[in-house]
Amino acid sequence: MALYSETEPYDHGMLDVGDGNHIYWETCGNPHGKPALVLHGGPGSGASPFARRYFDPAAYRIVLLDQRGCGRSTPHASAYDTDMSVNTTAHLIADLELLRRHLGIGRWLVWGVSWGSVLGLRYAQTHPGAVSELVLTGIATGSDAEVALLTRGLGKVFPEAFERFLAALHEGERDGNLASAYHRLIESPDPEVRERAARAWTDWETAIVPAPPRSVARYEDPVFRMGFARTVTHYWGNGHFLGEGDDEGVVLRDAPLLKDIPGTLVQGSLDFGNLLGIVWRLHHAWPGSELVLVDEAGHDAGAPGVVEALVAATDKYARR
Repeated sequence: MALYSETEPYDHGMLDVGDGNHIYWETCGNPHGKPALVLHGGPGSGASPFARRYFDPAAYRIVLLDQRGCGRSTPHASAYDTDMSVNTTAHLIADLELLRRHLGIGRWLVWGVSWGSVLGLRYAQTHPGAVSELVLTGIATGSDAEVALLTRGLGKVFPEAFERFLAALHEGERDGNLASAYHRLIESPDPEVRERAARAWTDWETAIVPAPPRSVARYEDPVFRMGFARTVTHYWGNGHFLGEGDDEGVVLRDAPLLKDIPGTLVQGSLDFGNLLGIVWRLHHAWPGSELVLVDEAGHDAGAPGVVEALVAATDKYARR
């Protein structure tokens, strides 16, 4: 693979973003290099040191953060008393702007994976002057159609896992918005109900990777599992807090707002999100974007071919 060598942060901190929240951030690479912001997935996964390696540390000032409620940011979504009403897309975008100003950055390249691509796209649409380029992979746009595909549509592909996924819900909750139904269980005052729901949700997430149930190590950490399941269902069950749009969703509708921002979309041809054609439509609605399809790769930023394409994109933009 074409990854750069591991690099450690030269600075880090906790930024007070209001509402009782403090977000963890770190910077590595060249303090005088081209600024680049890394947006992790989930929502609720937290930043991974692996993401630093997509950037030339001699050319980039690489900024990572743990979004509200996850990773090293506080309070953590796994705690029952954490207020999730102040964890929305608008709050996360405001946090990015606070961090950008805190670090004295004018514009930065925004790199995002999965949910991070949704957040990166919406951030660029609402703050185009702050974004120099976009590099996105495992691409999603946060539409209701994508949530329906991932929670119900794939039940036809993984029927045994889907049967278990539905069985964890009350019978009357199985025909509606499944993410909302799970979120109601995860918000239960009964810790056993919350734990069973978080386990069932992450078993389904594991099944559609696809991988054998409970083979993803991070889901065996009860703190991560609860925080992740609570955050994902909070967002998925509420339209990702993106507001009212048309049938295709707000992000795809507003793709023309990206016309002055160069971007590279790196997508595995086996990513289930492709079943809706959203990446293709996003590319054609976004002047100046480049679409790189990687055969035999799925929803995985670390897959062979995907890594090389992502590094090639950051190398290209480092020369701009």
